[in-house]
Amino acid sequence: MVESVSASPSDRVLDVATGTGLVARALRRRYGCSVVGLDQSAEMLGRARALVGPSVELVQGEAERLPFEDASFDALTFTYLLRYVDDPAATMRELARVVRPGGRIAMLEFYVPSGVWQPLWVLYTRVGLPALGRLVSREWYDVGRFLGPSIGGFWRDHPLESVVAMWQAAGIDSVHARVMSVGGGVVMWGTRA
Repeated sequence: MVESVSASPSDRVLDVATGTGLVARALRRRYGCSVVGLDQSAEMLGRARALVGPSVELVQGEAERLPFEDASFDALTFTYLLRYVDDPAATMRELARVVRPGGRIAMLEFYVPSGVWQPLWVLYTRVGLPALGRLVSREWYDVGRFLGPSIGGFWRDHPLESVVAMWQAAGIDSVHARVMSVGGGVVMWGTRA
């Protein structure tokens, strides 16, 4: 996903749902650009701060109501976000709002494999992840039980073609999607109109 941004050292890039800051750090290292990481969780921002130090500006906020002016970033990335918002289409419009015309937007998300891989994915996400989580803690068991239904439910309600259309309706052109990892992930990117 980081490769899809094609930032320059003078660019300002927003990483939404930055979590632990891994993508923000990768953007900074690859392009030498200015990076702002946004997350709604103070705990996650604390983890990100430990990883990225002062090289990335960290801001607490929600993707649905970004605390930035229109066209204030040259590019934007987000990971594992659309499954967690009430209105993905409105969130896409809000993300596009803060990117200048011609700027890149890129997303990484889990996906549901098809064909022979789908039953294996279902077994892994419904049985394997919870079992592995149980070995670690009650919290990880709950995460393991949540992930499979969350991922499957999102893509059932929002097929890939409809997510591409959602991006286009938000004012993002040249939208591309690349399914990876035998269907377990998808990278999408496009250019702000």
